[in-house]
Amino acid sequence: MKDYIFEIQLKVRDYECDIQGVVNNAVYQSYLEHARHEYLLSMDKSFKELTAQGVLLMVSRIEMDFKQSLTSTDVFSVQLRTERQGLKLVFFQDIVRLSDQALCLKAKVEVIAKVNDKLSRGEIFDTLGI
Repeated sequence: MKDYIFEIQLKVRDYECDIQGVVNNAVYQSYLEHARHEYLLSMDKSFKELTAQGVLLMVSRIEMDFKQSLTSTDVFSVQLRTERQGLKLVFFQDIVRLSDQALCLKAKVEVIAKVNDKLSRGEIFDTLGI
């Protein structure tokens, strides 16, 4: 898993593909988000609980570089690592098709946090241990 701190395996479902038979571009964002949610759950954190505590984690920017297409029934992994950059927590995420280890997508997802309706300076990420 290189320098990744979390990985989840998923499988492409038919309805996620467009008329060309490849995964629709918008679906990749769902894969990335699902991996981030599962990462938090693996650390005994959940968006629902954080929200109830007045902590809102929000995506402020996403960069996605599409390398190769996934197609129906492909099994793939979403791998991630995090890095603090000022008030942001940055998720570096890769999607890799498992059958041939092809890199399908590289993403950089920047997340900010509001705590009790005020923008955090990033210290909340340290407090949460993420």
